[in-house]
Amino acid sequence: MNSDATQEIGARKRFPFGANWLRFLATVDEQRISAAEASLQAMLQTVDFRGKSLLDIGCGSGLFSLAARRLGARVHSVDFDPRSVACTEELRRRYSPDDRDWQVEQGSVLDRQYMSGLGTFDIVYTWGVLHHTGAMWLALENAIGRVEPTEGKLFIAIYNDQGWKSHVWWFVKLIYNSMPRLFKPAFIALVSFVANLMLILKYTVRLKPMSAIRPLCADQRERGMSAKYDRIDWIGGFPYEFASFDVLGQYLEARGFSIISSIRNTSHGCNELAAQVAGAHRGTPGVRGESNGE
Repeated sequence: MNSDATQEIGARKRFPFGANWLRFLATVDEQRISAAEASLQAMLQTVDFRGKSLLDIGCGSGLFSLAARRLGARVHSVDFDPRSVACTEELRRRYSPDDRDWQVEQGSVLDRQYMSGLGTFDIVYTWGVLHHTGAMWLALENAIGRVEPTEGKLFIAIYNDQGWKSHVWWFVKLIYNSMPRLFKPAFIALVSFVANLMLILKYTVRLKPMSAIRPLCADQRERGMSAKYDRIDWIGGFPYEFASFDVLGQYLEARGFSIISSIRNTSHGCNELAAQVAGAHRGTPGVRGESNGE
């Protein structure tokens, strides 16, 4: 077990993502797996992953590593949190035991030497991870370095920069991680109530109250995720950084990528960008739509 990870979690400097993912595992079923597969296919504009290698940085629950493997990719799953590694190993045990084309290990995206030792991959996937490392731009540079340099693809998701609102969320997350465990469920309930109330009021003013209420009544989320466990992650996820869609796009283009698919977020959720090494893709970049992040 990685001592740095467990020490940071124990010192309340880092949210225990792996513990949250362990609870999420009980909800994983064929419907969630299929939704995860569809998400990868749509954003990466690839239907068949056979013959491709994929690096899943911050594999978390292991759901997307599993989805990529079922689509045919050779998968290498990495996470800093040992419990997240355990989650991914459990999904591999359930759905793909003794699979030599699916490697799972503990490692840090901030460790340049470790990352360099992994080699390069046709696809580097890191969704909602790099902004929780404590050094987001270094993490992104290290992830970019693992993309196969001629035709490789990168799929990232980074919390949207909302200005002062993002700084408020930084303090919310800091408070959550600093408080004793006994008070955390009540804090989650309070923050969720306030956020949901504001969301309902926002859409009621727009004469679309059901746009806010409908998602609150279902646990199934896009990409096969769970509203319940996403909410815990959303409130507690720390360290926490953020970047605007335009900044991320310019950053990737300056490093030789062209955007092939994206979702621009207009609220507190993640901006999603799938990019390919420039010159390898000659189509028109696809913006799948905008998300309000609610």
